[in-house]
Amino acid sequence: MGRWSREAVAALVDHTLLKPEASDGDVDMLVQDAEELGVYAVCVSPSMVPAAMRARPFSTKVAAVVGFPSGKHLSAVKGHEAALAVAAGADEIDMVIDVGTALSGDFDAVHADIAAVRAAIGERAVLKVIVESAALLEYGGSKALVAACLAAKSAGAEYVKTSTGFHPCGGASVNAVEIMVEAVGPMIEVKASGGIRTAADAVAMLDAGATRLGLSGTRAVLDGLD
Repeated sequence: MGRWSREAVAALVDHTLLKPEASDGDVDMLVQDAEELGVYAVCVSPSMVPAAMRARPFSTKVAAVVGFPSGKHLSAVKGHEAALAVAAGADEIDMVIDVGTALSGDFDAVHADIAAVRAAIGERAVLKVIVESAALLEYGGSKALVAACLAAKSAGAEYVKTSTGFHPCGGASVNAVEIMVEAVGPMIEVKASGGIRTAADAVAMLDAGATRLGLSGTRAVLDGLD
């Protein structure tokens, strides 16, 4: 896989568990796996942050999703959910935009939604904005994807993120990552997430410019780099 060693890729991974049936015990195992695999962070539902904090080693960051997976929550609810997650110990917040609002062309509202979460957490946590790139490309084309990324950038996000992994249009793609990287430039970063199941998938996303990966099947991906 060229320059991408197992260790180098692991250091860019958010090891993710967002299944509705996840329990505290599942989160314990997630954190144990994260420590063994040497990943950057675990990513969990907001209600699971306390369990992740109890289990985690100090070297592992904790990320929580907000407005997940539909993005149709009120901005005030997203902000409050994010603030509660950060208060519980989350280092990073991955929020979902309202895709319908983006597809309607109201990017002022998309910006305001993101800004509400940014204001709620201040500078205490990294903010990643999930734009559901596959849906935006399917229904609005690259113009909609670029505009959503620019709204996130101007609202103070540190990352734009491709996907929840729950949308029927699909998850991350190399095309989406390339568009997103070009849109936001060097000022903020791109996380590829959703449907990345092999080492080849992961390397393709990184070669396209992604600087973080969201993986649920992390071990299988990393084993493919041995």
